[in-house]
Amino acid sequence: MDPLSQGVLGATLPQTLSQKKHIVAATLFGALSGMAPDLDTLIRSSTDPLLSLEFHRQFTHSLFFIPFGGFICALVFYCLLARRWHISFKLTYLFCTLGYATHGLLDACTSYGTQLLWPLSNERFAWNTISIVDPLFTIPLVILAFFAVSRKAPLFARIALCWIIAYQSLGAFQHYRVSQIGEQLAEQRGHRPIRLEVKPSFGNLLLWKVIYEIEDGYFTDAVRAAPTPTVYPGKFIPKLDIERDLPWLDKASQQAKDLARFEWFSKGFLALDPNNPVRVIDMRYSLVPNEATGMWSIWLNKEAAKSDHIVVMPDRDTSGPRMETFKKMIWNELDILETVAVP
Repeated sequence: MDPLSQGVLGATLPQTLSQKKHIVAATLFGALSGMAPDLDTLIRSSTDPLLSLEFHRQFTHSLFFIPFGGFICALVFYCLLARRWHISFKLTYLFCTLGYATHGLLDACTSYGTQLLWPLSNERFAWNTISIVDPLFTIPLVILAFFAVSRKAPLFARIALCWIIAYQSLGAFQHYRVSQIGEQLAEQRGHRPIRLEVKPSFGNLLLWKVIYEIEDGYFTDAVRAAPTPTVYPGKFIPKLDIERDLPWLDKASQQAKDLARFEWFSKGFLALDPNNPVRVIDMRYSLVPNEATGMWSIWLNKEAAKSDHIVVMPDRDTSGPRMETFKKMIWNELDILETVAVP
């Protein structure tokens, strides 16, 4: 998730176990340690644009790395601050490790994918119960963490933990409801999905994206998961077929290798942009949930040398019309195209 959410969650857990006299240190060490795993974004290459995608949310986010990540943070903060504050290394390590431990688990609740079991597995866990940015989740945590520090009262941190559990439980419930609706949509169309995923849209748990795969492509839909759900049907787009769509691509080239790496990153949800024959999009994400546009993509080059890498392009089009459509879906102001009862 965003750094603020990671930091405040990292602060909350050590706050709950802290004595009043140590709550400032618990907050600071926990918050900074809670954000520390995202230092993996510094791993990048000027020539290989996929390197950062491969290493972000990898070893620094693994459950097995938590004791080591906490230890590194504790060494830094003990030398800089804890000794001056007469806080033992043992207590510093506890605060840092608790803060560090929250990061990978919170990231796994989003849709991006986190390698929680690295190095045993490179599977990217994505539980899809919360958006990568969600103010309704984060703002109450900030307020409660502030009161925990200002009043030296760990009780507020314990209330924050209850809020975290409640909000994630709501996300899991909404995920289940929307999954049922997605399966019902596929059945109504006479489809048996090979796989089906649902994801909350940006910043909320009300509007969701449904994407399911059939033999020759993907269907995307938007679901407003209110008590009476509203479905905004989307579009079908053929899945990427390299032999058909990119017959010119040399299988031994670096571009072909990069395409395989991007396929792993996107869990195979790839399609060729119908408006651009050299743009391959990750189908899992879009601002307007029922669109099949993608929020990032790779661009290939027919004239590239055999050793040339692909180009990664963010495609976060938040222009007026698209943002307006997104807002209307949130507030249920678009024409209702289809309603589905919760199974």
